[in-house]
This record gives sequence, C-alpha cells and structure tokens, in this order.
Amino acid sequence: MLDTRLTKESRDRALARLSESSRPGRELDVLVIGGGITGAGIALDAASRGLETVVVEAQDWGAGTSSRSSKLVHGGLRYLQMLDFKLVFEALAERDLLLTTVAPHLVRPVPFLYPLRHRVWERAFVGAGIALYDVLATLRRGKRALPWHRHLSRADLDRVFPDLSARAAVGAIEYWDATVDDARYVTTLVRTAAGYGAQAATRIQVVELTKNGAGVVDGALLRDLETDRVIAVKARHVISSTGVWTEQSQALAGETGGLRVLASKGIHIVVPRDRIEGDAGLILQTKKSVLFVIPWSRYWVIGTTDTPWTEDLVNPAAHARDINYVLDEANAVLEKALTHDDIIGTWAGLRPLLQPGTKDGTASEKVSREHAVASPVPGLTVIAGGKFTTYRIMARDAVDFALGAEAAAARPSITQTLPLVGGRPSTDGAPGALARQFGWDAAMVDHLLHRYGSDIRDIAEICDRDETMSRPLEHAPAYLRAEIAYAVSHEGALHLEDVMHRRTRMVYEYADEALAALPEVARIVAGELGWSDARRDEEVAAYTAVADAVAAAARTSDDAAAARARAAAPGVAAMSPRP
Repeated sequence: MLDTRLTKESRDRALARLSESSRPGRELDVLVIGGGITGAGIALDAASRGLETVVVEAQDWGAGTSSRSSKLVHGGLRYLQMLDFKLVFEALAERDLLLTTVAPHLVRPVPFLYPLRHRVWERAFVGAGIALYDVLATLRRGKRALPWHRHLSRADLDRVFPDLSARAAVGAIEYWDATVDDARYVTTLVRTAAGYGAQAATRIQVVELTKNGAGVVDGALLRDLETDRVIAVKARHVISSTGVWTEQSQALAGETGGLRVLASKGIHIVVPRDRIEGDAGLILQTKKSVLFVIPWSRYWVIGTTDTPWTEDLVNPAAHARDINYVLDEANAVLEKALTHDDIIGTWAGLRPLLQPGTKDGTASEKVSREHAVASPVPGLTVIAGGKFTTYRIMARDAVDFALGAEAAAARPSITQTLPLVGGRPSTDGAPGALARQFGWDAAMVDHLLHRYGSDIRDIAEICDRDETMSRPLEHAPAYLRAEIAYAVSHEGALHLEDVMHRRTRMVYEYADEALAALPEVARIVAGELGWSDARRDEEVAAYTAVADAVAAAARTSDDAAAARARAAAPGVAAMSPRP
C-alpha cells in the first residue's frame, strides 16, 4: 500500500495531476466528483481495480450529509414493515462486513431496545419481525457477527434501562446493530483509496462538465477554492456522487435529464451520558419519524426528524421547533425529563432521497429501492440515493456502470476484502505499552483505538517527537493535542472548521460549540500549517461566527428563519482565496 497520508502536499500533487490530465494521452481513468461516503467509496473501488483515479470535493471530506447522519450502521429494521426483505438482507450483510472485515476499529456493536406497550400481541408481532431481522443477518455468512435478540420483561428493563418510564413500556425486545463516527469513516475511506493510488483534493468545485465533439462528457473545469485558480481536467470516465446536489451537478453538463433527488432534513441533539441512566439504545416509533436514543461515548445522541428542506443546501440548520419535537418525543418515554439546558450540541443534515423515475426519461439502472445509477449524458455516470451502510455496494455499482459490463467483469470490485486504514490488528502490543509510556488511562486508550485502530502508533510518534502532544486539550480533555496535529499531518484538514466539525466532534461534544478549546486547537493547527497570526485569527473569527449563527438559528421557529440566521456566517466558504 502507498502512503495514505492526506496533507497539503498530497493535495498539491493531486492538483498537479489534474492539470496534467489535459495533455494528450494523459487523461485520467476516473474523475470522481463528491467526497461524501459514496464518492469516497467510489474512489477506493476504482483505485483498487487499478484505475488511475482522482476524487474532488467542494467542501471537506464528508462535510455534507455524510458527517451529519445518525451515526448508525444498520440493516433498516423499519424496511421490514414495508416487506423489503432484499434491501434489509443487503444492508445487514454490509453491516456485518464492516464490523468484521472492512472497519472493525471504526464500527462498533450496540444493543437497542424496542419498547413494548402491549404484553401479548405486540411482543409476538414485533418479536417475529426482529427474529426475521436476525435470520436475514445470518443467511449470507452462515454465522453471526452480533448476538441474537432477546425478550425483556419490565423487571429486566429496570436493570438494563432504569430511566425508561414504566408508562412507556411493559417490556422490550433487545436487538443489535452498530454505530460509527461517520465523518471519520469518510476520511479513513479516502486515505485508504490514497493507499491504492487514488489522488484526492478538497475545496475543489466543479464549475462545468466538458464534452468532446461527439457530445460525450470528457472532463471538467474545476475551481480551486483556496486560490481561485481554474483547472481543465480530462478523464475517460466522470462519476458524480453529490447527494442532495445531484440535480445541480447533472446540470453542469448542460443537460436537463437525470436522477431526481429530494432533500429531507434530519436533526439530532446531544446530551451528557449521565442525564439518562441506561446501558442500551432505544428505537421509538413516533407519528412523524423513527426516533433513536443512541449511547455514544460520553453522550447520548437523540434524533431524528424527517422534513423537506428547500433552503441553502450547504448549511442546513435546526430551529426551535425541531429541537422541541425531539425533546418531547424523548421525554414521552424517559423517567426524568430532559430540558434545553441539558443539550450540549445539535446538528442538522440532509438526506438525499431518490425520487421515482428520472428527468426527461433518462436511461438508468435501478440497482435497489434506495439508490440508482444513471447516465444523463454519455461519459457521465451519476449515482444518487442510498444509505451509509450500503455505500460499498453503491460504489461498486457506480464503477461497474461507468466501465460497462465487459470491462467491469475484467476488473471486478475487490473492496469486500479490503480493510480500511487502521483496520489491520496491531501485532506489537502497542496499546498497553503506549498507555504506560504516556500515562493514558483505559478510557483514553479505548478512545484512540476506536478512532485510529492500529494507527495509534502514528499518534505515538507525534507524542515521541513532542511530549506536550501526549497531553489532553485543556478544555476538551477527551482529545489529545496529538490528535489535532494528526488531523493536519495525516487527515487533510485545511481549516479549523475541518478539525472541530469532522476530524474531531468537539463542535457538539462540548458546550458552546467547544469555543473554549478553540484557542489551543488554533495554535496547534497554525503550527502544522504554517499560518501567520493574522491567518490564525481569521480562522478563529470564522469559526466563532458560525457558532453564533448556529445558536441564533436554533432560536428561530421555521426553516426560512433558521436559514437566514445561519447564512450570517457561511464559514470557510466566505474566506478569501489563498495564494
């Protein structure tokens, strides 16, 4: 495997290769547009087949939907109610593959409780559905990655989840799924693609899809948002995976056909772990959506909503009615009510919901109920819809479609056997030795292993070079100073926003968007990126303005008002290009 580090220098190399591609005979095999979970998966799938691949993203890796999910890797229990057994089977197989082979360090098993309000008929009905869920998870591999479900009485519930109100449940069924830090997963996926030869660059916006004389898409014009430079690129295959921006991306080819996507907003709140006494997650059926109460490290994540969003796609925002809805639904089943004072963070994300049919009857390959691949114009492949858990299948389908059946058969996907960076088990007993060397407690070691896996050794190297890096951040002690440096030196962070929102999750794990930790983080990032004092102050001001705008949006009462409040601070997008 090649060097997997994402750095300023690796970005420069990617830009140089993009520029070179416009020379005769130097075109890329694959240009991937969009750096969310599916685009990152496409980059790995294509590169691991031996195709020369570059992936570009207009913001940061996973900055759109893929860093704002419910943090779940699951089969989709609710799809059984729709009798979509194929979709559930596919998702469960992928869930278990991620747990056991692809990313066991990033994806972790978590038990969930399905509360029951009726002793007999509901237990039988729901129990049969969850039993089928477990059976479907067993069919492909012949063995289970997670425990079987079990039935719990009210007395059992009092032990497992004391804060589940007696009025909310007479018992429950416990089943298993998994959680993931979605933003870390995307970045790790891009790094793994780099290890197979893909080149990657963030803050690169596609402004036009170009065509040859026969009307076939043969490349793109890209704008480097860091410098405002425009780059002409040529590629044999252009694959677009831009989520809620799918229709806008298709339009860059000057065509009106293609896939149709609806943006649906989902919000989540975060409360401290000690505010709810329980050892498992909850799945709750509400009148408007499915609500999850998810144990997450030192916190609970509670969500989500499901409402159409027609405002700015870059910065969706939660408003007061969204937050009140989540609080009310959670409090309906909790013994001790949560209040606004308990909330230490929120986020809003947009689901790209695939709509039936295609614009202007564009030919497409309907791969599943959840996602589709289309070619609105020759040379351009577009994929939309889907869910985080099945990203690998979506990526495979997109590359297969772009290559065509014969070429795809000659270069089949191999990602089902590829562990992501950090996923290979360490053989040198590093965690215990490092804990003793740097004085890390068990919680810190577990934190590091869950984030970096066997690459915990890279964190140790940073600490070896500078002992101060082995210390926790003063105002965000769950994170080491070394992790901030690593975000720049290995994970491609270019801005404070990248570090606070996605390389770490301080933005919602600490009150006030972790503003107290910002000065220390900014000093470390500035040292790694060589910023001047003025540049560091500009980055701090931009992040602070976003924090204020998010707080202001949360005090509004509807989407339009929330969008206006959030637009007061567009963040990195508003910063002037850098020479």
